[in-house]
Amino acid sequence: MRDYIDVTGKNEDEAISKALAQLGLDRDDVSVEVLERAKSGFLGLGACPAKIRVYYGPEEEEEPIPAPAPKPEPVWEEPKPRPAAPEKKAERKERPPREKKERPAPEKKERPAPKPEPVREEPPVPLGEEVDDEKAAAIKAFLKGLLEHMDSAAEVKVYLPEKGRYKVILEGQGLGALIGRRGETLDAIQQLTSYAVNRGGGPRVRVHLDAENYRAKREQSLQHLARKVAGKVVRYRRSVTLEPMNAYERHVIHTALQDFEGVTTYSTGTDPNRRVVVAWDRGERH
Repeated sequence: MRDYIDVTGKNEDEAISKALAQLGLDRDDVSVEVLERAKSGFLGLGACPAKIRVYYGPEEEEEPIPAPAPKPEPVWEEPKPRPAAPEKKAERKERPPREKKERPAPEKKERPAPKPEPVREEPPVPLGEEVDDEKAAAIKAFLKGLLEHMDSAAEVKVYLPEKGRYKVILEGQGLGALIGRRGETLDAIQQLTSYAVNRGGGPRVRVHLDAENYRAKREQSLQHLARKVAGKVVRYRRSVTLEPMNAYERHVIHTALQDFEGVTTYSTGTDPNRRVVVAWDRGERH
């Protein structure tokens, strides 16, 4: 069984950072179980810290130690008569043995440890010029009012990459509070904006909200995590349960591993604690 420590923090990210600093490990070297989710309350009221359990250490299965073989019982043998001592012959002068020159042992070349695959960050796709139609104006008006209540000076830019789908970009400094833990705050703002724009009637449109290119970075990070976990599942033949994710993030994991030999994926639990399980496919031969 792997070792673990329990850590608390204002939110899950802060608790994870504390645990990693305490253990001196990277995020990919540990598994995290959320014991108590952080509650931010409303305007800071009713907030409570998050509590997590961080597992670390090797994951190999312990091999059973074989029992020691029984010692054979001693067999009694009759003593044999000693042979007569041979006559002493003239002593010969022995030549001193030749000194053997020891050859230096060949130096062992240590193989460098494999470096983890870096996560490549792709540049954001150009979206063209901003739009200023009726829906775009409604999006800007709603977001500016909401951001003022959140004490954020982020600038709102609206694009129309395809008909019926508006791409909204928040620009500025210190947008981490608008993104939130794993994008939860960003998702909530996106849902509120979509509801506010579509409640007035007319053709329904989709709103896709992003800040600091978070969506693309998160997707690449999830794909990297999926491949690393799948490699461990095939190596140790053990299933691994990931942390709770929203529907989009679970879809990224399933898609990244749909052609990975030796593993299969499925989801378990209920939202908001629904998780992806990366399981060893016993039908594969390795």
